[in-house]
Amino acid sequence: MIVSICNKTTMGLEGRRYLKKVSIKAQCGRHNQHQQQKESNRVGVVPVISATAATRTTHGAKLSKRSPRPENVDGDFYVDHTCIDCNVCRMMTPTVYSRLGQQSIVYNQPSSDEERLSALQALLSCPTASIHTREPPTDIKMAHDSFPLAIDPNTIEGVYHCGYHSEASFGATSYFIVHPGGNILVDSPRYSVQLAKRMEAMGGVRYMFLTHRDDVADHKKWQEHFKCERILHEHEVTWSTAEVEMKLQGEGPWSLAPDIELIFSPGHTEACVSLLYKTKGALFTGDHLMGNGKGLMMDHVHNWYSVPLQIESIRALLPYDFTWVLPGHGYMHHFNTVEEKNVALRNLIEKESM
Repeated sequence: MIVSICNKTTMGLEGRRYLKKVSIKAQCGRHNQHQQQKESNRVGVVPVISATAATRTTHGAKLSKRSPRPENVDGDFYVDHTCIDCNVCRMMTPTVYSRLGQQSIVYNQPSSDEERLSALQALLSCPTASIHTREPPTDIKMAHDSFPLAIDPNTIEGVYHCGYHSEASFGATSYFIVHPGGNILVDSPRYSVQLAKRMEAMGGVRYMFLTHRDDVADHKKWQEHFKCERILHEHEVTWSTAEVEMKLQGEGPWSLAPDIELIFSPGHTEACVSLLYKTKGALFTGDHLMGNGKGLMMDHVHNWYSVPLQIESIRALLPYDFTWVLPGHGYMHHFNTVEEKNVALRNLIEKESM
């Protein structure tokens, strides 16, 4: 049961607070009238344009931003000029996608069925529909049906990566937890009928836990579909989330189930909250704490409230037992032991406190 929840709409100073925190995430909001075209672009209906003439015509005029980047390797898959450098495809399929010139490229074409499926999963997950195939993929349904993606059935069975990242949250990762007390959607993916059907088959969604104000994306559409209860701290509420069903108050902790604890983690924003799945040793951190492909990090560039407070909130995680860090932005990270996690946290705290 949620404790300290207010059902009354909480606006307060949200106008000034929201404007103060305007970021690239807000600037990248999706225009609904373009969504249908973007979705069709994902499946190879974009005209093929020579990579050597991808950016300009002979008269010097710019071609469509949907043309292939000339840095792509020759082959079926390519990235166009609309990439926002969110890193989703590079995290999902690093053997195919890489970074060059502050955007993604295809640097290797898939060389196996498994790699091709992964490349298509990244194509579907791209928040700006910037990845294409030159020929319509006959196996795109297989990619759709593979979501949500099991993260690691051996260590965190029942925890999934939703895919279908949203431009409105700058490509943030969302997660799906299959739980005996009711399934939980952690932050919001882009709304997808295919993903909704898969989640229905897995038991639907009881709760939609929103870590903070930034990564709420299509939360309204998901709530309308599943009639789930959305959870967000009252100080993270903005005009777009004013109608969430459960508003956390105070500094917690709060509990959704005996093994699901919500931890107050302010710093990145005023009142972001992490979710700890105790029996799986998994901490869902939003943008509070993330992996960088090698270890842990915190994001200074997109800190909207207080770096010192964020450091102290990271220090407060030391007593908790978890080995998985599952962030909104950045890489997922797995530790072999809780002590290994604590060493990494202490090193990060020491580095950031200098």
